[in-house]
Amino acid sequence: MDQQLKAWKSAIERFWSAATPDYREVARLAAEIAAGSADETLRQAAAQALPSLRNASLTSADHRAREVARRRLSLVRDVLHTLTAPRFGKRGLAPKTLTPEEHYRQMLGLPFGVRLAATEIHQAYKRAAKTMHPDGGGNEREFRELSAARDALMKPRQDP
Repeated sequence: MDQQLKAWKSAIERFWSAATPDYREVARLAAEIAAGSADETLRQAAAQALPSLRNASLTSADHRAREVARRRLSLVRDVLHTLTAPRFGKRGLAPKTLTPEEHYRQMLGLPFGVRLAATEIHQAYKRAAKTMHPDGGGNEREFRELSAARDALMKPRQDP
């Protein structure tokens, strides 16, 4: 599918750089993209551009109709660029799954990777318990999870 996206992108770039573009050919290309793309955003952009492109391909089309078609096509062009652009760094990666200890720390609002004293864990538990306790507006299941998180973080600290 990457080859198809690149072919569509190069065809739209050829249209974009042409002095007198053939709107009938571009409308055909937009119809092909709307029918054959696997990406929902690209399909919608092409389908929305199609009526404007068909209107601009008429011999009686004025300058304003052609400008509208060009703006609509620019949306298809932007989506194609986003889909074919190389991804650098950590963009587009799935979020890191948390270890059980990190999940417990997150529940209590404690920092990751820092050695904590029992008093710090207990204070964080008390702060979080104010909102998670059933009497404070929370529910019983969340409060039990919070208590289990505190117990799990406190347990390793008690062993010598």
